[in-house]
Amino acid sequence: MDSLCRPDENRLLATLPPEEVNRLLPNLELVTLHLGQVMADAGQAPTHAYFPTTAIVSMVYVTENGDSAEIAVIGNDGVVGISLFLGGDRTLGCTVVHNAGQAYRLPSRHLAAEFERRAVVMRLLLRYTQALVTQITQTAVCNRHHHLEQQLCRWLLLRLERSVTDELTVTHEIISTLLGVRREGVSHEAHKLQVSGLIRYRRGKLRVLDREGLMRVVCECFGVVHKEYERLLPAPDAGQGPRAHHSP
Repeated sequence: MDSLCRPDENRLLATLPPEEVNRLLPNLELVTLHLGQVMADAGQAPTHAYFPTTAIVSMVYVTENGDSAEIAVIGNDGVVGISLFLGGDRTLGCTVVHNAGQAYRLPSRHLAAEFERRAVVMRLLLRYTQALVTQITQTAVCNRHHHLEQQLCRWLLLRLERSVTDELTVTHEIISTLLGVRREGVSHEAHKLQVSGLIRYRRGKLRVLDREGLMRVVCECFGVVHKEYERLLPAPDAGQGPRAHHSP
C-alpha cells in the first residue's frame, strides 16, 4: 500500500502560496485511484477536481465507432478537471487512470469558487491550462508526422516526468490503444528499445533503464512540451514540492 502523500507532492499545490493551500486543506481529500478507473465519461459534469500525486491519468477521446486515442496525460504536474474552472462544465473526452496511485480531490464548487475569487489561483490554473493545450497540440502533431518509435518514446517520457518511479504497469495493447495504432507496431518498436537496452518489459511491467537514451531517440515534441511546462509552471524550490524534472 502507498504511504500517505502530502499535498505538495502535486506541482500545482506546491506552487501555490502557503496561505492559499491552507485555505484549501479542509476540503482536500486524499483518495486512491485504481488502474482502469474511469474518472469522468465524455459529456459528464465532474463532481471533483483531482490533483494527482502518484497516480497518472489519461485524457482519451473515443470516436463513434469505438476507436480511441490519448490526447494528454496528467500526473503530479497538474489537475484533472479543467472544465470546472473554464466554464464549460462538461468534458469532451473521458479521463481514465492508467497508473494507480493517490490524488487529492477537491469538490467542484470549491475549485470554481477559488478560481473566481483568488487571482493567484486563477493565474496558476490558466497557466497550467496553456501548458496542457501545448501537450494536446504536440500530441496531434506527433501522431501525424513522426515515426512510431518516436511516438512511443514521447509517450514514455511524458509519463516518467509525471511519475515517482521509472516503472509503469502497462501492456502493449493499452499503449497501442492510447496511441491509436496497431498492437503489433507497438510490440515491434518496444522490442527494438529493449534490445537497445533502453527499457525492460516483462509481464505487464515496463521499466525505463536509460532515460538519456530515450531522449536521443524521441522527436522534438517532447522537448516542446517540457519547455512550455517549465516556462509556465516553474518547479517549486527543492524540498518543497514534487521531485525535480529531468531536462531534455
